Amino acid sequence: MKATTIWVGVDVHKESLTVSVFEDRCAQGRPVKTLPNDPKLVRKLFSQLQKEGEVHVCYEAGSCGYELYRQLSAMGIACDVVAPGLIPVRATDRVKTDRRDAEKLARLFRAGELTSIRVPTEVEEALRDLIRCREDGREDVLRHRHRLLKFLLRHGRIFRETKHWTLDHWRWLRGQRFEQPLAQTVFTEYLSTLEKSLERVRTLDQDIVNEATKAPYKQLVGRLRCLRGIDTLSAMALIAEICDFERFEHPRELMAYLGLVPSERSSGGKQRRGGITKTGNGHARRIFIEAAWHYRHVPKRSPKMKARWEGQPAATVEHAYKAQERLHRRYFRLTSRGKPSQLAVVAVARELCAFAWAVARKAA
Repeated sequence: MKATTIWVGVDVHKESLTVSVFEDRCAQGRPVKTLPNDPKLVRKLFSQLQKEGEVHVCYEAGSCGYELYRQLSAMGIACDVVAPGLIPVRATDRVKTDRRDAEKLARLFRAGELTSIRVPTEVEEALRDLIRCREDGREDVLRHRHRLLKFLLRHGRIFRETKHWTLDHWRWLRGQRFEQPLAQTVFTEYLSTLEKSLERVRTLDQDIVNEATKAPYKQLVGRLRCLRGIDTLSAMALIAEICDFERFEHPRELMAYLGLVPSERSSGGKQRRGGITKTGNGHARRIFIEAAWHYRHVPKRSPKMKARWEGQPAATVEHAYKAQERLHRRYFRLTSRGKPSQLAVVAVARELCAFAWAVARKAA
């Protein structure tokens, strides 16, 4: 059995790693080392530390991803990736350097004051990348649409017959011609870029739908689609962002993880609550809020919902319809008391989390 435990804090950057080492029996840490962010040098350093004792490593989640975590785990070293937003910060601390950050991580890690995140597997991370690539594509489509329409507006070309992006609107767009060759070049470029972006999103949508028909996603997607407002793409996005619903013992934990619980500043017998915290995963929070708008409508066993329910367990279907009834009442009660519709929808989204949590855990 190894005699000592070694606690290591690593400040990770693209080009370098700053490493601070503390031991259980020593109040002061070892001199901080800075080395190039190279897998060979990382293996050499931590192999030496392994000979001295049981090594525990932590670093902040960030843009450098989880490659360091996976390399250390493959070496048999316990590694934690910590949530940056939950690291304690002193109000009087005005100096921030890589050395100080590494020492702070190691010291707090040894004291048990850091909160670790769940690191996705490579398969889960690949699905998450696909989902976020589609979100980037949708943002690109929005930007390209705005550029095209504002260009036409500057030239007095305004479509007033029907709504934008209908078949009639597209026919009108493709029929536009400009006398100036340079203006025609700009218009052609904007239009072709928009069409390419739309095709890119359609291709990504089809890739996601194809993945949804495979294991291990098929059963969970089918159950989540029983809920109004959640279809295949949004169900896959929730699976990619949350990864494992089983890690939340209670739906309130999921609500807090998504930042859908009220903020609070209570002290001395006074209770003050504000808007939602908006902490945690903003991608999944947005999906729940978008889905919550569907619960403005009266509960209905529509043909569309019946098609989604086909082949699903009766208990899940009844649970989904119960969600329609309860969440519609919730929305109606809040808005009838004068609450803004946006606030009511957020409250509905918070409860929708609980229904999705229950449905997902039954599918596990």
